[in-house]
Amino acid sequence: MSPDPMTLLRRSMLRYKVGRLERYLATAERAREIQRENLLQRIQQNADTGFGRDHGFSEIRTLEDYRRRVPIAGYDEARPYVERVIQGETTALFPENTKVVMFATTSGTTDHPKMIPVTEDFYRHYKAGWQYWGTGVYRDYPHLLQMKSLQFSSHWNVTQTPSGAPCGNISGLAAETRPFYIGSLFVLPSCVIQITEHLAKHYTALRLSLACDRVGKIVTANPSTLVEVAKFADSMKDTLIRDIHDGTLTGDQPIPDTIRQRLRSRLRPNPRRARQLQQIVDRTGHLYPKDAWPDLTLLAVWTGGSVGIYLNQLPEYYGDAAIRDHGLSASEGRMTVPLQNGSPSGMLDYSSHHFEFIPESERDSSQPNVLEASELTEGENYFIVLTTASGLYRYDIHDLVRCDGYCGQTPMLSFLNKGKNFCSFTGEKLSEHQVMQAMQQTLQTLNVPSCTFTLAPTLGERPRYHLVLDDASLPNLCEQIGKELQHQLSQVNCEYADKCASGRIEPIQVTRVPAGTWEKLRLNKTSKRGNFEEYKHPCLTNDPEFMQTLRQLDPSPPH
Repeated sequence: MSPDPMTLLRRSMLRYKVGRLERYLATAERAREIQRENLLQRIQQNADTGFGRDHGFSEIRTLEDYRRRVPIAGYDEARPYVERVIQGETTALFPENTKVVMFATTSGTTDHPKMIPVTEDFYRHYKAGWQYWGTGVYRDYPHLLQMKSLQFSSHWNVTQTPSGAPCGNISGLAAETRPFYIGSLFVLPSCVIQITEHLAKHYTALRLSLACDRVGKIVTANPSTLVEVAKFADSMKDTLIRDIHDGTLTGDQPIPDTIRQRLRSRLRPNPRRARQLQQIVDRTGHLYPKDAWPDLTLLAVWTGGSVGIYLNQLPEYYGDAAIRDHGLSASEGRMTVPLQNGSPSGMLDYSSHHFEFIPESERDSSQPNVLEASELTEGENYFIVLTTASGLYRYDIHDLVRCDGYCGQTPMLSFLNKGKNFCSFTGEKLSEHQVMQAMQQTLQTLNVPSCTFTLAPTLGERPRYHLVLDDASLPNLCEQIGKELQHQLSQVNCEYADKCASGRIEPIQVTRVPAGTWEKLRLNKTSKRGNFEEYKHPCLTNDPEFMQTLRQLDPSPPH
């Protein structure tokens, strides 16, 4: 049987894109030159912007000039310029007539979310990185061109700025603007991303995708989402099978009527598929993706950092599907392009942004030895500093990576974790500043004095944070403090609120430890270094073994 015209078109486009990928890999030999050329070109283009004038861009001729003129900074330093862009003054960061397509929103270190301007240039780089990754996948698994893919994305137009620019998730924009020959590979119509209630979105996604028996690839950011979706499918199996049989979408799901109307043509009765799924349930007792989609080939999720607990659970629900990291990326920009399975390591996307690196050992130095990408040492750890087409200059994103080797002059990098003052196990990106801010508001709300505390993660079936207080600290108010802190953290960190609402993070649990524990911890941390007076008590730790450390300090168990 001859392939259909769409499959022939996809195969033709794949040959073309494989050629582009091969040129991209070959050009990695010139990554240092390309990085510098792109940086100086961007500086020249932006010399007459507000930021450019304030930092003397017209006088910059070399990378060294740039480093002297522009200090490494966080989002707070960029925020005043971004706010001007939000109000419609695009020349604060960009040349005249630059179009800001949207603002990507993500959690900031304060109660105000970060707003990242997505220009047409930035979006072009973002899409190019994804296309290199996708080309690698289809090159390695060409049969996926004749199967369906399931992708979970979030909406890109949740709110609008005063000037009317959409604000949301950039992955949602990418999902809605795929080329037609690629878009038809995905089992979900783009309107599904507009469903904001997470269980309603997951149910709708499962209702549509389970009606198809040819899903070969699943894409989402965090493997915790895959675990949750698989469990949800099993818990809702009877309703899902009935809906597939009858051609319905359960009426009590909070799905906007406009979206229900757009989905109507996809909700035809399918008794044959419903019988197949019921037979799976009768045989296994469950409705898991590995059985519903026996040809499932690839899972595309993060594999670096602290997600190992979820990766280990995936075979139970998804069988022996291969796992390929889709790269280190954030609202601020895409950073790596992995091209092999089973590893977080990916090639630095050298053609998109300008990258600098701070050695982990020099993180707290007032004058760190800042390196170019070609200067990294294999096996060493570094913090990434970005200059992007979104108006971020020498931006410290707090991501710690390991150099795994090189492709030409381009390092292969694996994500390790957020910086020491951050904690992010499911993408919540919780900062110590946010924790302090939320606790101050908690104590003010409850009208109680300050207290010494640590917020520490544990990684059970689902992660959660323990609010650790000693027994002498407000013993009658501990539970109230924990509940109020849960509320306040959700107010200051939208990512944390979302992860808690979707069940990916359990609510805060209060854990009381014996009086004197904090003093013992201080002695334990400083006895070998002799810096007792310089010790800083951690209000937030990203160490999942922290609770075990406390237990070792005192034989009486925390409670």
